[in-house]
Amino acid sequence: MMDEKLNFSYLFGSNAPYIEELYESFLSDPNSVDEHWQQYFRELAAQPGAVARDVAHRPIQESFANLAKNRATAAAAGSIDESMLQKQIGVLRLMSAYRIQGSGAADLDPLKLKKPRHTEGLSPEEHGLDSTDMAVKFSVGSRDFGGGETKLTLADILSRLKKTYCGHIGVEYMHINNREERHWVRNYFERNQSTPSFSKEEKRYILKQITSVETLERYLHTKYVGQKRFGVEGGESAIVGLNYLIQNAGKDGVEEVIIGMAHRGRLNVLVNTLGKKPADLFAEFEGRAPISLPSGDVKYHMGFSSDIATPNGAMHVTLAFNPSHLEIVNPVVEGSTRAKQRRRGSDGRAQVLPVLIHGDSAFIGLGVNQATFNMSKTRGYTTGGTIHLVINNQIGFTTSDTRDTRSTVYCTDIAKMVEAPVFHVNGDDPEAVCYVVQAALEYRRLFKKDVVIDVVCYRKLGHNEGDDPTLTQPLMYKAVAQHPGARAIYAEKLAAEGVVSTEEAEGYIQAYRSALDKGEHVEQTRLTDYASKHRVDWSKYKGQDWREKVESGLSRADIERLAEKFTAVPADFELHATAKRVLDGRRAMAAGEQPFDWGMAETLAYAAMVTNGTGVRISGEDSGRGTFSHRHAVLHDKNRSEAHSGNYVPLQHMAENQAPFNVFDSILNEEAVMAFEYGYACSAPEKLVIWEAQFGDFANGAQVTIDQFLSSGETKWGRMCGLTTILPHGYDGQGPEHSSGRVERWLQLCSEKNMQIIMPSEASQMFHILRRQVLRSYRKPLVIFMSKRLLRFKDATSPLENFLGGNTFRPVIGDTAERKDNGSVKRVILCAGQVYYDLAQGREERGLNDKVAILRLEQLYPMPYEEAAAELVKYPGAEIMWAQEEPKNQGAWYQIRHRLERLLQEGQKLSVASRPTSSSPAVGYGSLHAAQLKQLVEDALTF
Repeated sequence: MMDEKLNFSYLFGSNAPYIEELYESFLSDPNSVDEHWQQYFRELAAQPGAVARDVAHRPIQESFANLAKNRATAAAAGSIDESMLQKQIGVLRLMSAYRIQGSGAADLDPLKLKKPRHTEGLSPEEHGLDSTDMAVKFSVGSRDFGGGETKLTLADILSRLKKTYCGHIGVEYMHINNREERHWVRNYFERNQSTPSFSKEEKRYILKQITSVETLERYLHTKYVGQKRFGVEGGESAIVGLNYLIQNAGKDGVEEVIIGMAHRGRLNVLVNTLGKKPADLFAEFEGRAPISLPSGDVKYHMGFSSDIATPNGAMHVTLAFNPSHLEIVNPVVEGSTRAKQRRRGSDGRAQVLPVLIHGDSAFIGLGVNQATFNMSKTRGYTTGGTIHLVINNQIGFTTSDTRDTRSTVYCTDIAKMVEAPVFHVNGDDPEAVCYVVQAALEYRRLFKKDVVIDVVCYRKLGHNEGDDPTLTQPLMYKAVAQHPGARAIYAEKLAAEGVVSTEEAEGYIQAYRSALDKGEHVEQTRLTDYASKHRVDWSKYKGQDWREKVESGLSRADIERLAEKFTAVPADFELHATAKRVLDGRRAMAAGEQPFDWGMAETLAYAAMVTNGTGVRISGEDSGRGTFSHRHAVLHDKNRSEAHSGNYVPLQHMAENQAPFNVFDSILNEEAVMAFEYGYACSAPEKLVIWEAQFGDFANGAQVTIDQFLSSGETKWGRMCGLTTILPHGYDGQGPEHSSGRVERWLQLCSEKNMQIIMPSEASQMFHILRRQVLRSYRKPLVIFMSKRLLRFKDATSPLENFLGGNTFRPVIGDTAERKDNGSVKRVILCAGQVYYDLAQGREERGLNDKVAILRLEQLYPMPYEEAAAELVKYPGAEIMWAQEEPKNQGAWYQIRHRLERLLQEGQKLSVASRPTSSSPAVGYGSLHAAQLKQLVEDALTF
């Protein structure tokens, strides 16, 4: 039985959480608590059902309740001063309050305009303590807090708490559920009271860094007056912190850093971080830069990559290209990082580090960040932790009142959804910024999770250099005008410490300006003769001919061999009846006993790729099974959960040394997931990377990614990408949504042979187009409008012969009707997709095979002029019609009409058959849908 003297009467009610905190300290270090508490916790751990050294908190709480019932007995025992114990509990409460609320009282705002908030619990009196207790020693629970001591006076405790949590650094971590992570953050900052300890040499280096950042901004501001550059004045320490990260990440095994950031401070990063030659930047300002891309982009959107010399070896640093749509680059960076990590193998996540630099309002305001955080710990998208650096100028775009920019206390509160620690830091203190950067690096290395650094600063000028911020923030900009700048403050601090003289500090400015006048660098850290062994050779993927011939067919023996592999399951694996039927059918297809459906065609393509060394990655909201239950790439055991080996992926068991096959069911988001896969495909040209929409119109949610990256990345930035996008499409009477993948929008974006738009009508076409995508040296985005209806439509299946050697993708499929001669044909109908079968059925029913020919335009862009002309020449004198199932103002008609007119022979006319124009993609009434289709077919077949 537990010793009666440990039945402390005060263990009840609101005291319990603070005793739990003491208990956690005991678990970390038993000697960190008093002997009475050690005995209490040891004996509690020995109770029946307890786990050694880690009793669940609920039993502790229950013991508190039971002990409270014995209050009278405990008081009579008189073994301990109850008043003193209440004071000790008050101290624990006070410490906990600082750990939770201390950031609200931290000195974070360089402009001194922000008042402390949510600091009610930071007063000793709030916890039953007063001035008479200041000299009394109390247990602090952690040796790290006490500098090796377990007891300190209340005055010392308060001093340490304020210095740790209320100085230039504010730490938020108590929202983290994992005890080990929470204690690590606590101990890291409490151990040295959030106080950096840099050598004189390191401090001089930091001063040189912040001097370079500030001087470049001032130089550009005076040399190119009024030109936009989105300067980082007021937030210079953020760039210093980034440079510190690059110079120090190598000691943790990082070899490559991939940076995503919007335009604020980007030019500074290009010059002072990545080593872009200032003369090249000046040429861009002066309009003298050489034209090397069809359209190019403005200077503060351009990407760059360098190999940087660091104390721990070369660091490859990439700054991703970025459009004005701010945070949309973030999932692109994550996808690129994931691809590069996979290429490096098991150590990839330790070696490649993503760093995302945010603006304060954009960080919490744009939904793409929520989605990116949501992906951060999922199996298909994690990159082992991202370091987020927020340049928090406290003003966002043009609004300074946070009541208008967010509904939370901090712009970083969005990060709490994944329990990421947040390190707030005053931007006027570059040492503190570097200090928290080191904490972030170590946290990421240990826990493989995201971590956020919030550099609280200000914006010296307007949103851009032509904007007048005093119109909307007069008081803030009075304070800004009086602020000396972070460099001046730091230089004065170092002069007072005797680290540098005032003359030396000024000399740093003059040396940097002199170098800029020459278009050179003060310190050149960029390596010009270093080549990473992990670099991708893009030269073999720069083909520009979409007609490049490749052998995409297979031998009959290969088809049978592959099918035997991907239709096999472990002996003890019990399939769902539907899945078993699918596999049985695929065996019959491979044997030539029945035609191939779309699921089989697709699976055979993937099997051939991974067996021959080409990896495949597919992601989407239901990609494992396939939204329409056609793929079944992931099989599930009826009797086992997934957590207990309840699934099986046959395409991962094709050969001993096969390439990887990965299929992931994504989070419910299009914008970020497509951007992730775009980034992945840009860094993995050797793989087939697919993003699949659950329905074609779901791509609407990814429009920013489509517009800013997929369609225009090559013409703006020279960024080649072979991402394949599958969009289920087709008018099946399902209403306005889920009918159209918006073919017209995609075709509107097509020019300069930037994308491939495909609308296949047969299963074998799907097989060949997927194979062609990776077998050619041509790397362009591929967009497949896949009919939902045709997945199981008998007429859209393909015979085994269509998959054999000698076959390939057909951009145009000629007419298949039997007739004596083509001279009788009066009308040639061109169409795409599933409407072909409606037209063919209507022609058959009307007996018009001799008068009407139907051609299938399987590739809508680039327009296959040669192939189409070769078919049309067979029908001289016939009129030409385009038929589509979409409304006339949608679909392909208006986007390809001018291209079809190029195919007309002299005297030929071009007409169209379609549904009526509509502001909605489709009608919602089944009867009206059927009537429109009937009329469409009638119009197409009536002379």
